[in-house]
Amino acid sequence: MKVALDAQLTVGTATGIGEYVRGLAAALRRRGLDAVELREPSLDPWRFDRRLLWDQILLPRRARASGASLLHCAAGTMPLVVEVPVVVTVHDLAWHAVQAHAPAYARYYFGSFSLRRYRRAARVVVDSNFSRDALLQLLDGFDPQRVQVVYPGVAADFSNIERHAGDGRTIFVVGTIERRKNLEVVLRAMPGLRGARLIAVGPRTAYADECAALAERLGISERVEIRGYVTRSELLAIYASCAVAAVPSRYEGFGYAAAQALCAGVPCIVSDKSSLPEIVRGDAPSVGVDDVDAWSQALTKALNGSEDARAAAVRPAAVARFSWESSAQSMERLYSSVDR
Repeated sequence: MKVALDAQLTVGTATGIGEYVRGLAAALRRRGLDAVELREPSLDPWRFDRRLLWDQILLPRRARASGASLLHCAAGTMPLVVEVPVVVTVHDLAWHAVQAHAPAYARYYFGSFSLRRYRRAARVVVDSNFSRDALLQLLDGFDPQRVQVVYPGVAADFSNIERHAGDGRTIFVVGTIERRKNLEVVLRAMPGLRGARLIAVGPRTAYADECAALAERLGISERVEIRGYVTRSELLAIYASCAVAAVPSRYEGFGYAAAQALCAGVPCIVSDKSSLPEIVRGDAPSVGVDDVDAWSQALTKALNGSEDARAAAVRPAAVARFSWESSAQSMERLYSSVDR
């Protein structure tokens, strides 16, 4: 079996989906599967017109030319017309839940247009039970047997981090700096956390400027670093030394930042919304998404080192739960179940 993977979101500044495609492709090949990654480096996947060109014209052409018997659309969008069976990964349903601020054309394409395409997929993969439930609510009458949960893996370099005691002061927030990530609740907790600093990394949106302005009003600007995108080595170095990773999101289809922190042995605090409690499974505290006092108390404990022992103890189980080998094995079984 030869499988073509849509790898366009590995071009340029890769976020969670780029990490997903890289990890899955490598793990499938380690299992002996012929997995070919399809991408066009000259197209910026973050420009809507370029994304549309790739999804609807270039991707189906490249899939046909690859000789693959199956196309895995790994970024949540599908071609309108394609000649081979399609497996699509739907990482979240954010376009139906928390993206009202986005342009109407983007909400249509990534929302209702893509939702109709899923009905034509041979199989739909989701990253969590939370996302499965949300998708089936939107796809009224869709056969639930065609929707399967396969947890993504976490790259081995997170599991291999040499983690010692945290620095007692750094709160680390990873992910695109956008409104649904809810960075502001951590900022509002900061005035009561004397000596603590916050480092936020990930692609910036206009929300990052709002957060910077909030930090200024709260008088904590000198303790807040909104760095934008950082290199892999920088990311791993901060995970190795920070006191705690905070994931205060309002909406996550999976929550890579939480899974990475668990695999790195970093104390982690997540919000009580969407998939995050499912992903941490009690291995890290979850607190009210907008409860500033609860965030302040939980962060204080982590900064004091009270969560270090638990983070170290649950690390091996997290590494096993989020292994790419396990994910690829489940995906290969799913591919084999598709009629071709």
